[in-house]
Amino acid sequence: MKRATQSGAALLLAMLTVTLVATFASAALWQQWRSVEIESAERSRMQMQWVLNGALDWSRLILQEHARSANPTVDHLSEVWAQPLQEARLSSFLAVDQNNTDDAMDAFLSGQIIDQQGLLNVRNLVQEGKPVASAVQSFEQLFTKLNLPTTQVQLLVDKLIASDAAAATPNTSTDTKTAAQVDAPLKPYRLEQLVWFGLPASTVHALKPYAVLLPVKTLLNLNTASAEVLRAALPNFDLGRAQQLVTQRASAHFKTVNEAFKAAGITDDAAGQAHKDDFSVGSNYFAVRGRLRLGDITVQELSLVERSNTLVKVIWRQREVLQEAAAASLQ
Repeated sequence: MKRATQSGAALLLAMLTVTLVATFASAALWQQWRSVEIESAERSRMQMQWVLNGALDWSRLILQEHARSANPTVDHLSEVWAQPLQEARLSSFLAVDQNNTDDAMDAFLSGQIIDQQGLLNVRNLVQEGKPVASAVQSFEQLFTKLNLPTTQVQLLVDKLIASDAAAATPNTSTDTKTAAQVDAPLKPYRLEQLVWFGLPASTVHALKPYAVLLPVKTLLNLNTASAEVLRAALPNFDLGRAQQLVTQRASAHFKTVNEAFKAAGITDDAAGQAHKDDFSVGSNYFAVRGRLRLGDITVQELSLVERSNTLVKVIWRQREVLQEAAAASLQ
């Protein structure tokens, strides 16, 4: 009886030992798998970062080469920089390892350079602390077209004046600031940040195809502006005439503002001449949009660049993950 009891205890101890070993082995295996997955995801992120950096540098090179062309002061939609890159496999134009047959890790890149001076610049609403009548009128026209309250244009003007004034005196102590300076909103640098002014997110979303917030006052490029933007910006212009102008420049871009005004049928009277100072046929600010898809992860990056002669510098960059199923499965 005693021997049977000892055999049963030994068997129970052996089963317990096997269970503990299996548990520890499973935990170690899971930890190893998790570490491999995290390392793989991090490696993918770094690869995407380097590819997107390369795409941005390539876009800057294209803009630099245009600055060296025969007519660098004219920018239009038939040029190389304006042609979007449709999604393409990186191996289509990069040298790859011939022994790599892992199709799951293929990367797909797409991108586009967008002229930001083909949009109405919110910064033009205020200059030297005062509203600019022509810019205010253009935005009121745009807001009316979009069925947005034109009172929001005045809100933009007031908040821009307040934020610019507060930004001009950043070192002033709180005790010496006026009530208006204390309550002034932060100075925005991107269109999405206009919600800081109390502008509804729905309004900002509606403005995106037609407006932009650039660091300084800019001229509207008549070669790249859409019909809706031209209708809002040109004096006494309707949408039909604006669409005709867009159709006309598609066959032959405008080389000067005078040529564009003549095509638009705008007379050379005092009113027409006054508006010419608000327009151009060239641009200095461009947005570069790059999108990279690698496995289950898709990352998009938007950058604002400024071109000054052959120098192209980055003003800001914004990156967002559009899809990350692989990383989400780790949580």
